[in-house]
Amino acid sequence: MEARPAVRALGALAQETRLAIFRLLVEKGPDGLCVGDIGAKLRLAPATLSFHLKELTHAGLLESRQEGRFIYYAPNIDYMNSLVAYLTENCCGGKSCAPLRRKRAVA
Repeated sequence: MEARPAVRALGALAQETRLAIFRLLVEKGPDGLCVGDIGAKLRLAPATLSFHLKELTHAGLLESRQEGRFIYYAPNIDYMNSLVAYLTENCCGGKSCAPLRRKRAVA
């Protein structure tokens, strides 16, 4: 991955609603959820949800498919893994290591 697509993806995730949508869809896995279910779970108006889904899709983070009258969105797992690999490719000075797991800070 190059810097420009990484910045676009990170920029798309740098918004609370889009981050919530992406995390929900990552939790659901490759099958994803239909638009109505995403909106219901996150209590988002259809126009707002549509805007955020468009932004995440244009950033390469989501894929969509149509089944009958329903549109389903799912995380683009390969792209997500490429982004994580880009962010961590120089971890520990290029030496093989496992990132440290820290306790979550309470905000």
